[in-house]
Amino acid sequence: MNLKICWMYHDLMDLYGDKGNIQVLKIRAQKRNIECIVDTCSLKEEKDLSAYDLLFIGGGADKEQSLLVEDLLSRKENIRKAMDEGSFILLICGGYQLFGQYYLDGDGNKIEGLGFFDYYTESASRDVRCIGNIAIEVDVEGEKFKAVGFENHGGQTKNVSTPFGRVLSGQGNSFGCGFEGFYNGSVLGTYMHGPLLPKNPQIADLILRKALKKRYGDVELEQLDDTLENKARDVMLTRILKD
Repeated sequence: MNLKICWMYHDLMDLYGDKGNIQVLKIRAQKRNIECIVDTCSLKEEKDLSAYDLLFIGGGADKEQSLLVEDLLSRKENIRKAMDEGSFILLICGGYQLFGQYYLDGDGNKIEGLGFFDYYTESASRDVRCIGNIAIEVDVEGEKFKAVGFENHGGQTKNVSTPFGRVLSGQGNSFGCGFEGFYNGSVLGTYMHGPLLPKNPQIADLILRKALKKRYGDVELEQLDDTLENKARDVMLTRILKD
């Protein structure tokens, strides 16, 4: 088996170690003898996104989102084709926001989103942010577990019909909403940086299974020794929930 990943806007959208998500997916695939091919795609590069099993967009500030939005919108139908054909999509922070209806930044500038989903994002103000460590409880695909990450976003994402997890500590999609991220079975959007995947192997394997399904159907992944990863997560969980 092989896995084809396209990391979109790698040179613009890579806050708080988001590149680590690609490294984790690649290593966890290779440990199972799954060849992992990682390509990149940035502004004005011609690429058929539907040829990939997994598309990834990391986080970026308002400036970076403004720089890439025209290019992203020009790829809307190609992204739709990728989703229709079974490509899985992982979106962090700014990438997550841009798949919704729009993003209204702290200066009142409205950045049009791809509009694939009903949620939208509006900034409270330049001086108010959701920032700090975050812990959530995830209940998806028959699995229930806790996950940790780091959030730093001024945008308040609302009207999320299918959140990824319930907030145990931190803010999530918006101040006091109680829920974090978006998940519909084929797209995972989240504000959790850190990066997300090194301390959350269950999420990494969920993404791998979903991405491999496009060409191989339901795949049962070989169990890896996640002692170190789980210990790192548990240390953070204890620290976060204690605070």
